[in-house]
Amino acid sequence: MEVAEGVDVRIAVGADHAGFLLKIELLELLWAEGHEALDLGTDSTDAVDYPDYAKAVGEEVASGRVERGLLVCGSGVGASIAANKIPGVRAGMSHDTYSAHQGVEHDDMNVLCLGARVVGPELAFDVVRAWLAARFTSEDRHVRRVGKLQAIEDQYSRGE
Repeated sequence: MEVAEGVDVRIAVGADHAGFLLKIELLELLWAEGHEALDLGTDSTDAVDYPDYAKAVGEEVASGRVERGLLVCGSGVGASIAANKIPGVRAGMSHDTYSAHQGVEHDDMNVLCLGARVVGPELAFDVVRAWLAARFTSEDRHVRRVGKLQAIEDQYSRGE
């Protein structure tokens, strides 16, 4: 789903125990910048399983109830793997601003995954801002490639 220029974004946000503290800081940033950010947990640093939060965020994105999702775990890898199991989710792990905006512009990435043990708050803020500012280019080559991603997802969803 494309996010319109100048429109605040509705974002589902989730984290496991390793990402909890960074998630809180990111929620504060999102709210301060006028976005509607939904906190889907976790609510403490008590150990939990990242797939539960990736599923919750991914389902919100796939349903269209939110435009984008943001996940934070220890490395960003587990959350990315889990979120990508949900049809319609294109999750990417980004720890730099280039891949954050390029992932949206070229690959229509709708879920950003961050590793709280990899990036600090200031870099995470910059990455999230770059991701939110980016728009899918809709250039033919990118539309074709995202279409091929969808075809792969459809093929395996049918059990082929």
